[in-house]
Amino acid sequence: MTNPRGPQVAGALDLGEVKARAEARAQAEKHGAQSPAQGAEQSGAGAGLRAFFEVTEANFESDLVRRSLEVPVVALIGTARSTQSEELKSNLRQLAERGGFKFLVGYIDADQHPQIAQVFGVRNLPTTIALGAGQPLTNFEGTQPMEALEQWMDALVQQVSPQLQGPGPELQAAQAGQAPAGEEEAAPAEDSRLSEAEGQLGNGDFDGAIATYEAILAEKPGNQEIKQARDTTLLLKRLSAAGQGVDHIGQADAHPDDIDAQLDAADADVVAGRPEAAFARLIAGLRRTAGADKDRLKERLLELFGLFDAADPRVLSARTQLASALY
Repeated sequence: MTNPRGPQVAGALDLGEVKARAEARAQAEKHGAQSPAQGAEQSGAGAGLRAFFEVTEANFESDLVRRSLEVPVVALIGTARSTQSEELKSNLRQLAERGGFKFLVGYIDADQHPQIAQVFGVRNLPTTIALGAGQPLTNFEGTQPMEALEQWMDALVQQVSPQLQGPGPELQAAQAGQAPAGEEEAAPAEDSRLSEAEGQLGNGDFDGAIATYEAILAEKPGNQEIKQARDTTLLLKRLSAAGQGVDHIGQADAHPDDIDAQLDAADADVVAGRPEAAFARLIAGLRRTAGADKDRLKERLLELFGLFDAADPRVLSARTQLASALY
């Protein structure tokens, strides 16, 4: 794990423009020059301060970059398809919730928000990046034991916090255990069964996690996020059954006519954060097969599409290629 004073993330874009906007807004508010649009943005994306939060395009600047001017902010770019990522997400959530708002943790779902992952030049999932003063400071890939995460976070707070401008009124109130003036109570807590499913998934209990998600879906059949979580768990279960430590991609490349190997390799590509490779592999298989084999490849491809947003450019492109391969 790298030191908090380590180099910036390799290949990352310069966040200077976003930082400059954040600083300008902070200064404008400090002098009472907040515009109505800025106020509306804060009451939306920035309202309801939490130590652990989900990052989207809407709150990327206000809750991630701007807050890093005040306290260290840790960005976790991950995917629900990875047990390693889910375990790290759970551990960082625990650290944030008991950290007294001395630092914040933002979670970026790379499947739902690939543009944000691209901003940081992420190459592997999960990747954890520490931000200070609007810039990436240090990062690590993969997961770490809880003890190592605690030590890393302590060092981050001790070394980076003195270099920042310090918490504003909202963070000061949160650190003091008070609700910021004029704000409503926090939104109701999420379904506790989601945490239960995360724990089961982290322990490798795929059947338990699937059952938990199924129970939620029985009550909320239209919840696409839960459906995606269940389908992701089904994928992880398949891949686990196919064999741990197996080079599924290498086997598939060596045996292009082995349909089972192609299916396993596609699952492995998705888990590794390479859905485009998975889609391309299955579409290539569709072009050279017929009958039941072709049906199996098509079924798996449609199943993998369901793990992503329907408007995801990668899915839209692959659907076009699928239509060409079929017709």
